[in-house]
Amino acid sequence: MQKKSSMPKSLNQLTLAEAKTIEWLFTDVDDTLTWQGAMPHETFTALARLKQIGIKVVAVTGACAGWCDQIAKLWPVHGVIGENGAFWMQKQIDGLKIHSPLPLDTMRAQQQQLKQAVSDILSHYPEITLASDQPFRFSDVAINIGQDRPMLESNIINELLNKIACLKIDGQSVTAMPSSIHINAWVGEHSKRATTQRYLEQHQHSDLSKICYIGDSLNDQTMFEWLPLTVGVNNIRPILNQLTTAPSYITQSNGGFGFAEFADLLIAAKTQA
Repeated sequence: MQKKSSMPKSLNQLTLAEAKTIEWLFTDVDDTLTWQGAMPHETFTALARLKQIGIKVVAVTGACAGWCDQIAKLWPVHGVIGENGAFWMQKQIDGLKIHSPLPLDTMRAQQQQLKQAVSDILSHYPEITLASDQPFRFSDVAINIGQDRPMLESNIINELLNKIACLKIDGQSVTAMPSSIHINAWVGEHSKRATTQRYLEQHQHSDLSKICYIGDSLNDQTMFEWLPLTVGVNNIRPILNQLTTAPSYITQSNGGFGFAEFADLLIAAKTQA
């Protein structure tokens, strides 16, 4: 695999020989599999085709447990890591399995304390609310910064991030990360990367050269730093200068259309004569 550079290369520079080695594809969801609030049919078709050729696709998202439940049960994916690494879900023969670093009761108790603290902060911002899916979350507290509303100004987002980062819950620090639609805040040290590593260990896979990640936002930073092959969908361009490590490659298309573009390349590599 090529080493990451400071700026991503065009996806058409990724060779079929490099793409052919990929066995696992971890993917962000919002604005990576979706675009403008919906999933294009090209994206869902791409997921199904990737499964057919044996590539294990795992959704890695800040989305709530309620959404992750239906992703794991209904989408053609190997599993889903939710709420930025708080847990993973996998549909198995004997039902849906949920794995988490902490007991769910512990996470929920901490979440309630954090929700009150974040609500106190938001009391000074009457135009900003928690995400509409907050009741369906196990661990984090999500603030709506761009879902079904105009995107908040960057200075307000940074102000909120700084205030949340000063909070302490049960003596533990609070992590706050922005995505393309939410600020997600949680207690403790779980992350997309840490839980992805646990997921791979659970499935007895450790060869990073056969793993790829595709994403679009600042909360994908740890994945871009970790894996040798990463991809950004085209709509990541406005924040490239905020990333300490850029993705290796970038698609021509936005969101789910960009994901389908990358999937087409993987499928061509795996099915070539």
